[in-house]
Amino acid sequence: MLKSKVGYSINPDSFMMGLESAKDSCKDFTNVKLNFLFTSVKSNIKKVVKGVQSATMAPIIGCTSSGGIIVPDGYITSEEGFAGVLSLNDPDMVVGVACHEAGRNARAVGRKVAIEAVENARTTRAPAYFYMVASPKEEEEYLMGIQDVIGRVPMFGGSAADDTVEGNWKIICNDKIINDGVAVAFFYTDNEIATSFTGAYRETDNRGLITKVENDRTLVTIDGISALKKYAHWTNVSPNSLIGQNLLIASITKPLGIKDPLGNLTVIRHPMFGNDMGTKTTSDDTITLGNKVVEGTAIIQLEATVEELIHSTGNTLKEVKRKLYADPAAYILIHCGGRKLGIGNRIDEVHKQLVKEAKGVPFITAFTFGEYGYDEHSSNICGGLMLSFTAFGKN
Repeated sequence: MLKSKVGYSINPDSFMMGLESAKDSCKDFTNVKLNFLFTSVKSNIKKVVKGVQSATMAPIIGCTSSGGIIVPDGYITSEEGFAGVLSLNDPDMVVGVACHEAGRNARAVGRKVAIEAVENARTTRAPAYFYMVASPKEEEEYLMGIQDVIGRVPMFGGSAADDTVEGNWKIICNDKIINDGVAVAFFYTDNEIATSFTGAYRETDNRGLITKVENDRTLVTIDGISALKKYAHWTNVSPNSLIGQNLLIASITKPLGIKDPLGNLTVIRHPMFGNDMGTKTTSDDTITLGNKVVEGTAIIQLEATVEELIHSTGNTLKEVKRKLYADPAAYILIHCGGRKLGIGNRIDEVHKQLVKEAKGVPFITAFTFGEYGYDEHSSNICGGLMLSFTAFGKN
């Protein structure tokens, strides 16, 4: 039977921060198979990891979380940093963990990390489920490489994040800490695992055909019109008000989305940067997105109020719980850091939503710069401004 516990700390000493978190999460456990670790870019991450390792011999995987984490006790943050650990204890579960730094061919890196994770699990089989964490750049290519090896195994996860979108994020895999790359945890278990992957935005009537894309993530034109001008028209603002990271803020409640082929899942594409005239690497008035888009497909302008973003967390946790036949033993809740930015000082309301729906089951919430998952019959896919909430069944 699977059991879990959560520990956390804001001790200003980074080693003690890790130690205290892991001692609480592993207390009285004798079969810990994996420790999810989420910490702050303000912490000394090497010391945090050493602190965790001093309390547990089980594998560690995770990343830096933007601004804080949420655990049953509340929203955890401090000026000196923070750390949180959720430990999975199960005598029958096997977990294979592996990571790789980025290389010239991200898909090839994905293949390597998948092969190593299988080998580290001491098996030759594909896992039942897997978790992925990567830097916010080549997530789709890493995923394709992993699936080249294990097939379309269901997944969850999210990209590493920092506090200011400066690229200071870190990926954690056992004693390795990397800035650019990918890490995975492969789960071999008969226990139920379920994910609810959603943006929970409403569709508007504003939609068009993607007619030009550069470098996978630069949206150049929609319906033959400059993407930034089209988006500005849809949202009834001036294109000049969306230059630079102004677009990132403005689009939190008004993002873009694409549908999977069956229409079961709308995957959010977060407009990250408005490119004005004079840029050398892209066309004029384009939008840099957080994830890949493809020419010849439809894109939709979506919307949600801050109130809806808050309540979507409780609703999504309720939905993932509904998908399990067994009782839940643990929740790993990946929540977009951009959504948190939009929610602002009302983040405690998110905590209340999660506690209400978790009903005493341990959980940890990390804030990421990209989210991964699937829904119903969709394929695994990467998005932004989304929730990837995963439940582990007791049996």
